[in-house]
Amino acid sequence: MPASDPITMAAWFVWPGFGGDGMCRNIKTLANFEPPATGDEIRASALQFVRKLSGVTRPSKANEAVFHRAVDDVTEAAERLIRSLVTSAPPRDRDVEVARSIERAKRRFGTPA
Repeated sequence: MPASDPITMAAWFVWPGFGGDGMCRNIKTLANFEPPATGDEIRASALQFVRKLSGVTRPSKANEAVFHRAVDDVTEAAERLIRSLVTSAPPRDRDVEVARSIERAKRRFGTPA
């Protein structure tokens, strides 16, 4: 992770698939994108959700099996939901959404020197 750039760091943690693996503060929308969300993106989002609910980024050995089972269950439910949603809105472009996220971070945190 690029520790010296707060703008990239912000996008790193809040956009699934951008490259971060820290605990997510804001799980982003995965529905209605072209190309559609991948299974890896949906699983990453499910992992962040379970981390947020449980309050841990890595489960203890005693909780490892139940933690991973929860991630599997949430992934399955999220995939079913995302693949089943119907909308008349045009699909969103990932690059445009990432650029918007970076612009919001710039407004919030300022431009790096």
